[in-house]
Amino acid sequence: MTASRARLDRRQAILEGAFTVFARQGYAQSCMQDIADEAGVAKPTMYNYFSDKATLFQEALQVVARSTLNDRLAVLEPLVDPGEDLRAVLESTGHELVRLHCDDRSWALRRLLLSEITRLPGLLDIIRETGTQRLQQALAGALARLMVAGRLRSTDPGQAAEQFIALLTGPLEARCLMATRRIDDTEVQDMVRAAVRTFLRAMAPILTAADSKPRKRT
Repeated sequence: MTASRARLDRRQAILEGAFTVFARQGYAQSCMQDIADEAGVAKPTMYNYFSDKATLFQEALQVVARSTLNDRLAVLEPLVDPGEDLRAVLESTGHELVRLHCDDRSWALRRLLLSEITRLPGLLDIIRETGTQRLQQALAGALARLMVAGRLRSTDPGQAAEQFIALLTGPLEARCLMATRRIDDTEVQDMVRAAVRTFLRAMAPILTAADSKPRKRT
């Protein structure tokens, strides 16, 4: 292994260890020694990579936030070519988005961002770069293509994306109580089906009088 590769691996181990400790203990209760122990490195080694706990905290959250966003963006790929059963694809997409929203890493990330954002204003940049707005922008692009293809009613795709995500996550946040209550997959599926049903009722293409007339056989 080259020295540069070893250095990158050690840095990654520190970042992963840091997020694990921060998620378990919170920012205030965590110390650099705890993180060094979790990462399997000597405490002085930590300062070769990160100047202080605040810097390490922000970089650890940024890495997890980017990974989380990439996972969500990948879930949207089937919407590029959903085939004939748009409802089924929206349901599977919604289910995967909810699953990612509910995993332990995502809950920990959101709790840490919310708890420390007033102390560390730089966390706002992480939210801007990797938060729900980025997911909505990508979803809006997919919905816009479906609108152009006549699969959905033509409207503001950004607003439609915002509403679809709200239909998925609104009931979820209320039921999970900030991850203090776990919901089983059956309940998740019921919520997702209800969200997609409501979304498609609102977004069904509007037929013109000409569209609704039966076509003559040729």
